[in-house]
Amino acid sequence: MRLIHHPVLANYYVTYRCNAKCSFCDIWEKPSPYIQLEDVRQNLTDLRKLGVNVIDFTGGEPLLHRQIDQFLEVAQELGFITTLTTNGLLYPKWAERLKGKVDMLHFSLDSADKTEHDTGRGVACFDFVLQSIEVAKSLGERPDILFTVFKHNLDQIERVYNEICLPNNLMLLLNPAFEYNQVETGAQLSEAELDYLVTFSKQKWVYMNEAFVKLRKDGGNHVDKPVCKAASTTLVISPENELVLPCYHLGAQTFPIKGKLYDLYKSKEVKELIALEGRLPACEGCTINCYMQPSFAVELNSYWWKALPSTLKYNLRKGTWRKMLS
Repeated sequence: MRLIHHPVLANYYVTYRCNAKCSFCDIWEKPSPYIQLEDVRQNLTDLRKLGVNVIDFTGGEPLLHRQIDQFLEVAQELGFITTLTTNGLLYPKWAERLKGKVDMLHFSLDSADKTEHDTGRGVACFDFVLQSIEVAKSLGERPDILFTVFKHNLDQIERVYNEICLPNNLMLLLNPAFEYNQVETGAQLSEAELDYLVTFSKQKWVYMNEAFVKLRKDGGNHVDKPVCKAASTTLVISPENELVLPCYHLGAQTFPIKGKLYDLYKSKEVKELIALEGRLPACEGCTINCYMQPSFAVELNSYWWKALPSTLKYNLRKGTWRKMLS
């Protein structure tokens, strides 16, 4: 049973450019422009009319955009919940201008071992993450640590939690790695390893959506009975100011926005593509977290119930439930 019939999230790519070269990501390989402030203002207004309440300014590395603080300010003025994830390289320089503008600020950290983390990210950013934590704390900010989980770094979860998160009163977000396009992430986590993540996530200040685990155990999305509601829950806007459907990672079709995002999203051709969400051949077996999370939130089923406890835990901790209710 569908509970919410409007999109709830916008993944707004400010640029595909990145100052890291993560082995499990290909975004940094793309040439890319930067989004324009006037387009952001119009698109955010239309997103509000469409019912969206969360804006994820993403990339690439979003802090490479020189106007990122202005985008966040406009989003907050319109009442959106804002989220941003960074590798930490530029955060110390941006911190003062970002203060109070990001509701869910995530620092990517995949190991307590400097060499292991920097190797995976393709750039020396471990020390910048630690510096970013200190700077954020000094400004009264409450960032989270986003830990992308692979087989090879499972043993690092407890160290990151005990050595970095607990001493700094930070939430640890466990993000099981997923494959897409031609990007490989190594051997997939076994059921026993997935069960370990669920058990670990029961500790205080640890978040992991248990529906992610259920989906993986179920073999991912199935085109004959799709779990994925990517296109109807999430709008993806590219740095070229295009609407990307059905999701960024599949990117089957793009539509120039031209200042008319609301009308475009309501158009017949977009509705026809939305109707194919989760049903295209490339959707079979998909487990992409950033589209499954909103999918779990809008339809009452077993995934909704699995996602509920962790969703409540995180939003109560962060205080974002207030904006959600409003």
